Amino acid sequence: MAGGKSNMSEQDVNIAKEIGGFIVYLLFLVIVIWAILTFVGQRTVVSGSSMYDTLEDGDNLWIDKFTYHFEEPKRFDIVVFPYRDSSVYYIKRIIGLPGEKIRIDDEGNIYVNGTPLNDEFGYEPIEPGMVGRANKDIFLGDNEYFVLGDNRNDSKDSRFAEVGNIRRDQIEGKAAFRIWPLSKFGKIK
Repeated sequence: MAGGKSNMSEQDVNIAKEIGGFIVYLLFLVIVIWAILTFVGQRTVVSGSSMYDTLEDGDNLWIDKFTYHFEEPKRFDIVVFPYRDSSVYYIKRIIGLPGEKIRIDDEGNIYVNGTPLNDEFGYEPIEPGMVGRANKDIFLGDNEYFVLGDNRNDSKDSRFAEVGNIRRDQIEGKAAFRIWPLSKFGKIK
């Protein structure tokens, strides 16, 4: 009998060790997942048509949050940022960089520091009614960016005061590649 109690005790200890090990393993996984989603990247879904025809409604993207810890955003990067510091996020293309001057004329031509921008990403020319505040020179501060949607006539972006210039600390990351639909899987340009 005494040997039976000892075996039960050893069995209880082994179960407790396995449960403890499993809890430590789960805690480790939670920490790793948190670190990836906070510092490396995350999945997001495009909602709307403001980035058509580069991105479409329902596209699933991987957002790279890691790269911008080591380098600054570049012109034509597609970035994600919160709309008015809310839980709604916008995805747009960087057109203007810190310290630059941006203007859009009535024909929809974009000028950076007075020079026409060679922009192949706009889905269609900007209509006169969609120039917004960019009909006059917009001066970007040392940490500000000017962003546009690729579907220029159906995008709420830096041309309008409600979005305005985007501060560097607002940029969450850049769209790295499309996860879904599989027919379009790959790096985003």
